[in-house]
Amino acid sequence: MIDAVGNPQSLLVLGGTSDIALTTAKQYAKNRPLRIVLADRPEESERLNAAAEELRQTGSTVSVLHFDARKPETHSEVIDKAFADGDIDVTLIAFGIQGDNEKGWTDFEAARAIADINYVAPVGLGVLLANKLKKQGHGSIAVMASPAGERARRSNFVYGSSKGGLDIFYTGLTYALEEHGVKVTVIRPNFVHTKLTAGMKPPPMSQTPEQVAAAIIDGVRKGKEEVYAPNQMRWVMFVLKHVPRFIFKKLPF
Repeated sequence: MIDAVGNPQSLLVLGGTSDIALTTAKQYAKNRPLRIVLADRPEESERLNAAAEELRQTGSTVSVLHFDARKPETHSEVIDKAFADGDIDVTLIAFGIQGDNEKGWTDFEAARAIADINYVAPVGLGVLLANKLKKQGHGSIAVMASPAGERARRSNFVYGSSKGGLDIFYTGLTYALEEHGVKVTVIRPNFVHTKLTAGMKPPPMSQTPEQVAAAIIDGVRKGKEEVYAPNQMRWVMFVLKHVPRFIFKKLPF
């Protein structure tokens, strides 16, 4: 259970080598040792094991699971294993790919990879997690969405479409799970300096993994349904969503 000051006793991270996810786990572990399950692709085993060992230095108990977003037939087993040792207080869904937008709308396999990883897998996992958490009667899910999912832009509409679908599903899940004592927090960070965005030119209000991790922890602790990082992005997106289409199409992004 989450304690009186909002610290969980257990954490599941799907996308366990994500810069944001690992930073979040480290910040949680600084507050108190906890049971952590890190799940990521078998190809990431070396980084996953190194991250687990680093987290163990905080006094936390850490286990690792192999998890591949593009193998949905294995997801039920992964979730069962994650819950095998007891309740999970907080689940962070933090995997995803940016993809190449031009390939994304001209190449079938590229489009399918973005959709499978960023949308199809999180939706399936959301169903599995919802069933587990309803039985628990408590718990929180935090999922990494994006402002890119709030309005299509020429430069990243394929990625944005996958994040938009994810955002709507988990926003709806906040309503469905509320009566069961389960909270869902949709995280919408601006550009974050991670390996996913390496080599890309950062826009204004870009964030570090530490800043986003702090926003995630604060949002989950307060039971917020949505979190922007930084919070100013909420108002930026409010304005952009109301810009007339013929003007929006001419904006340089």
